[in-house]
Amino acid sequence: MSPFAILLLIVVYFGLLFVISHFVSKKDSGNDTFFKANKNSKWYLVAFGMIGTALSGVTFISVPGEVGNPDLQFKYFQFVLGNAIGFLIIAKVLLPLYYRMNLTSIYGYIEQRLGTVSYKTSATIFLISRTIGSSFRLYLVVIVLQRYVFDFYNIPFALTVLISLSLIFAYTYKGGLKTIIITDTLQTFFLVSSVFLTLFFICKHLDLSFFEAFETVKESNYSKIFFFDDYQNGNYFWKQLLGGIFVTIAMVGLDQDLMQKNLSCATIGEAQKNMFTFTGIFVIINLFFLSVGALLYIYAAKNGIEIPLDLVSGKPRTDLLFPEIAFHHLTLVPAIVFLLGLTAATFATTDSALTALTTSFCVDFLGMDKAANQNNPNIVRNRHLVHIGFSLLMFFVILIFNSLTDQSVVSMIFTVASYTYGPLLGLYAFGLFMKSKTVHDKLVPVVCVVAPLITFWINSHATEWFSGYVFSVEIIIVNGLITFLGLLLISKSTQENTRY
Repeated sequence: MSPFAILLLIVVYFGLLFVISHFVSKKDSGNDTFFKANKNSKWYLVAFGMIGTALSGVTFISVPGEVGNPDLQFKYFQFVLGNAIGFLIIAKVLLPLYYRMNLTSIYGYIEQRLGTVSYKTSATIFLISRTIGSSFRLYLVVIVLQRYVFDFYNIPFALTVLISLSLIFAYTYKGGLKTIIITDTLQTFFLVSSVFLTLFFICKHLDLSFFEAFETVKESNYSKIFFFDDYQNGNYFWKQLLGGIFVTIAMVGLDQDLMQKNLSCATIGEAQKNMFTFTGIFVIINLFFLSVGALLYIYAAKNGIEIPLDLVSGKPRTDLLFPEIAFHHLTLVPAIVFLLGLTAATFATTDSALTALTTSFCVDFLGMDKAANQNNPNIVRNRHLVHIGFSLLMFFVILIFNSLTDQSVVSMIFTVASYTYGPLLGLYAFGLFMKSKTVHDKLVPVVCVVAPLITFWINSHATEWFSGYVFSVEIIIVNGLITFLGLLLISKSTQENTRY
């Protein structure tokens, strides 16, 4: 597939998103529309659209790429099972809390429970965490576009990033969440379709039926799911399961991005139906992604295809195997399918994140939700400026990340999340389980900075101190626990038990 053809497809794709955005935000582009989609989103649209937001280009490229590592294989599915349990906990515990309090920003709970400084601290943690995480996700797609399209036209990496973020800004800055609900539904359709079509095309090139492909994957060296043999290893089942549960609670249930979509449903019942439906689809789609990864490596081995090398480090980069095969070794139609899936997966995540970051800053720091006139031109203009500001911030984070890393992005995202989301886990755990206590509000930021530092110190010496034990994603539990203990140290008794 030529660079021009790829570029033309991207232009047409974003043209469709702009048309949708224009009609959705034509009648109303005020703050209530931007922040809450007027509180009338259909649960089934939210559920389907959340698939694209939750999966991202990381799942699309990095997860299949890691299957080829003999120490990983289908290990990621253990984490996915933990994710599913985490989603159910969110639906039964956190969503009812947010609906009872009628929140626009979920960090309003911390304000009512622990105080203003704690509230600002939790919102700041989200802003930092989501900016880093979403930048990583967008980075993954940008390096693919750079390598297979923009390098051909001698366009520098920084300009590619700027173009990508400008496109996202252009179709989200007016309608916000209301636009995202519709565009993410469309993008998820492209994503899900591309998964099944990719499986079809790879099976066709390998001369395998669906059932033969299933058996081939099952009998291959790539399909081991459960790792019980060494509890010290990072792939150990209970580490991955527990890590998946707590990472999900922190990165979804305590994250304004995905919760903002849930809170746009009219009732708690609809929001819970959304979460239950989403959970089932999420598990199935991830299993298909892992199967795609196994078939990609089988196809590569059969056709003598090497894993592409990183242009900076010169090391094999598994993130690039999928695009390498799609663009250079399959026919035009599979290449188009791959590009649509990749673009949909990543931009569905980034547009949602940019909207959530803008919402959190406008509500948690500027108090726009308390304004008497939500459509005041000055308030709407300030919201646009915040939207631009976070677009530029993500731009600089991506440039920094590009200069520092050659790791698989999926590993990097969950490593960073374990440190940045851990304090949120501790804050909410304290608020929910220590009903008779509150905290010395001004000391909370200190605890939330010190806890990740102590966690990093423990993780750095874990193999030495704990007889070779290697922490994986479950390190977020340690981080949350240290934050919780720190909050206990600065706690005081309340006059009466809190309602929340």
